[in-house]
Amino acid sequence: MTAPIPRKKLIEVSIPLEAINAESSRRKQKAPKGYPTAIHKYWAQRPVAACRAILFAQLVDDPSAWPDRFPTVAEQEAERQRLHRIMERMCLWDSSNVDSIMNLARWEIARSVAWALGEEPPSKDDRRATLKYLEAKAPPVYDPFSGGASIPLEAQRLGLRAFGSDLNPVAVVIGKSLIEIPPKFSGFAPVNPKARAELGRGASWNSRGAQGLADDVRFYANWMREEAIKRIGHLYPTAPMPDGAQGTVVAWLWARTIKSPDPAARGAMVPLVSTFLLSSKEGRKVWVVPETDEAAPDGYKFVVKSGIPNKTDESRIRNGTKSGRGSNFTCLLTGSPISDEYVKSEGMAGRIGVRLLAIVAEVNRVRSYVSPTESHEVVAAEATPDWEPDGTLPNDPRSFWTVQYGLNTYASIFTKRQLTALTTLADLVREACQKITSDAKTAGMPDDDAPLNSGGSGATAYAQAVATYLALVVDRMVFYGSSLCGWLTKDNAMGKSMPQQGLAMSWDFAEGNPFGKSSSDITTCAKAVADCLDEINCPSPGVVTQTDASRIEYGSQYVVSTDPPYYDNIGYADLSDFFYVWLRPMLGDIYPDIFRTLATPKESELVASPYRQGGSDAAEEFFMLGMRNAISRLAKGNSAYPITIYYAFKQQEQSQIGITSAGWASFLQAIIDAGLGVDGTWPIRTENPSRSIAQGTNALASSIVLVCRKRAADALTITRAEFIRLLRRELPEAIDDIRKAGVGPVDMQQSVIGPGMGIFSRHAKVLEDDDSAMTVKTALAIINRVWEEIDQELDAVFDPETQVALAWFATFGFDARSSGELITLANAKNISTNALFDSEVFEDLRGKAALTPREKLPDDWLPSKDRTLTIWECVQHTARVLNAKDGGAEAAGRLVAQMGPAGDQARKLAYRLFEIATQKGWSQEALIYNELAQEWSHLEETGTHVSQPTIRPAQAVFDL
Repeated sequence: MTAPIPRKKLIEVSIPLEAINAESSRRKQKAPKGYPTAIHKYWAQRPVAACRAILFAQLVDDPSAWPDRFPTVAEQEAERQRLHRIMERMCLWDSSNVDSIMNLARWEIARSVAWALGEEPPSKDDRRATLKYLEAKAPPVYDPFSGGASIPLEAQRLGLRAFGSDLNPVAVVIGKSLIEIPPKFSGFAPVNPKARAELGRGASWNSRGAQGLADDVRFYANWMREEAIKRIGHLYPTAPMPDGAQGTVVAWLWARTIKSPDPAARGAMVPLVSTFLLSSKEGRKVWVVPETDEAAPDGYKFVVKSGIPNKTDESRIRNGTKSGRGSNFTCLLTGSPISDEYVKSEGMAGRIGVRLLAIVAEVNRVRSYVSPTESHEVVAAEATPDWEPDGTLPNDPRSFWTVQYGLNTYASIFTKRQLTALTTLADLVREACQKITSDAKTAGMPDDDAPLNSGGSGATAYAQAVATYLALVVDRMVFYGSSLCGWLTKDNAMGKSMPQQGLAMSWDFAEGNPFGKSSSDITTCAKAVADCLDEINCPSPGVVTQTDASRIEYGSQYVVSTDPPYYDNIGYADLSDFFYVWLRPMLGDIYPDIFRTLATPKESELVASPYRQGGSDAAEEFFMLGMRNAISRLAKGNSAYPITIYYAFKQQEQSQIGITSAGWASFLQAIIDAGLGVDGTWPIRTENPSRSIAQGTNALASSIVLVCRKRAADALTITRAEFIRLLRRELPEAIDDIRKAGVGPVDMQQSVIGPGMGIFSRHAKVLEDDDSAMTVKTALAIINRVWEEIDQELDAVFDPETQVALAWFATFGFDARSSGELITLANAKNISTNALFDSEVFEDLRGKAALTPREKLPDDWLPSKDRTLTIWECVQHTARVLNAKDGGAEAAGRLVAQMGPAGDQARKLAYRLFEIATQKGWSQEALIYNELAQEWSHLEETGTHVSQPTIRPAQAVFDL
């Protein structure tokens, strides 16, 4: 087979970025049923919309690569927009199993592969032929840092052979569960007795993909539940409800306690409570009131109240016994302070206890809060686990905050009852595996005794596959089943052990009932895992291995797309041990090579970890060397295709916009040192915009996808002055293309890095005045400075009215100032103030002047009727109409269509106004211009479909 010649791919020219970002953000806010990230917790997992779209654009040719088929610029752009529309539909999660959409996406990839090989593509309507062609002729996709396996999973969904690897054993198990096991047993009927009985009565199994596996996961998880209840059900009693009924407990809410340092408390153990509020629902809040009771332990008890608390009690309820930051509290009995240092010393001495705050129980699907009872505290204390997970927590204060309070082992962050439940269920995973093997043989599944890890596909391997998912179910229970899980008062639900990227101390915590109806119960956890399997219908094979990325020997056939570690953002290995210590006892016999060590490998983990590597300088050097080695190896992949590499920004890096960020600069430096050139950058929104840090702001995209190609062997060396000249010559057109591609103003600075670094990285070196090689950090600063200069030069191209308005806006916004200020600005642009008033850009306030507010602009304005049309008016009227109740995209599109040549300049002005508003801190104004700029391409398209008045020649002349 002749290797395809390198051709420009769609991702190197244009992608429908806003549609991809919208879907990515949507799924971060609320992951739908069956979304693959729910199969197991992992960190910094990319949204499938982004992975799917990036892979598609990485493999599909840009129309400009085929001038014989698309000879004109117009034809190329029309084809490009057609591909964009496919991507917009394809990237939606709801399209994942819609054959008509996914088959079209697969065929487009097959077409590009076929054309490059000089062959005809298979029939567009023949799904099987397209899949067969892709498996035989399309390059396989490799992700050497596969993590949560989002990239190889989406490669599979696109009909491509998928390969992933990771050093982290937890990531490897996740990858196997998503891309390796499902295709192996695709289409298999379930083997459990219930399903066999139904099939024996004449029912047929006509489901697809891994739905048979999913059915068995649900069945055998329920079998584990029933077996566990027989063994430890007595530890989970019902709760007496106010009406005398017995309710199924959802969760027990506990507070940690400590001996009061005040002698007046007579050695009482007092609660450390961050809040007494249990439910914050308006009109029916629920809270705990501590009351004096000489008969109760330590002289107090907790009573649950509900309704509307009085204002005097609100602060006490909200803050509990917490006092300020850290672990500072107040003694419940005497009001004396309990210092952070005292709490830590008592914790390290093992003298922190617990006290039951309240019980959450349910009857007939109605959830209620009841006061604690002594019997429930006693039964919890009776639990004695047969074994505990091994391992000591790392002494890393960046991510592990329980160690300083004496909770320094993995076992110590669970209550004895939690340990009893989890160890019992972990043991049952192994028992279930034996039962599934027997049931599979009874169901008629052949068995060669070959284990799953050795490529087996019979009854033994199938049972081990189901057991793998059952272990993930238990691990999900671990995630919702430690003493670090808070109670979510807004949602009346269990919190997680690790809501952030670390293990934080929780002073009051929720202990879920594994046999109740909460996020921590086995039925709920099994449903989440099985639902993921239901949605996996990937036709191509996949393989995930445990491999160090810096030691991989790539074949030249692979297309590489990867999401590597981000400098010092996340300590994957340390965090993964929280799960590994549970997975190892359950899956060690099934995957002996993956679980051969007591903990996850750490010495070779490619992150900058000062506590492990001896300081920040040594950590940076370690990261740089390792990343350079890893990228040097992946650069040996298929040269006919670009490489895509994700980089995730931390929030502090976003505020620096990548200029002074050590992680960002080091990452780019490693790419360039590895012999790659940066061909483009696409900002992807992969974080939840509802986060407090992003609300009401123009938050930057949280990831950048870098598009890279191998640098030419004969690349030239240039000087700093030549680099700047090239930037000034090439960036304006590149910036214009980025805007036309729909990149919003908020993401421009990150996007401009692409063409800027493209110029820098296509050269062997850029020499400074002293002949030293320019660093990436310096190049980034220069690129940003030149970009700002280009934008400022654009101001002079606008019409005089717009220039004056822009200068006024940059200084005063929409505020009124004396007319003398306007006269000065008008004289500088050689225009009269009367002309500014007549144009309706400014309003005359009798001795004062101001920009005309959007709400005062005439509702009947049309570009075709305005004889003094200005770019300023075009922007402000379009923004007004787009956001009006009786306006919207169609009305705004009609205005844009009438602007003619002025429309392109109006788009540029929207970007400029966003930058000014952002610099001034006018967040609401900046949001308006960001939305307008992002929507401009859609408005242009909308405008072509609505009827337009004829523009008279005199009005149409707008030569800028």
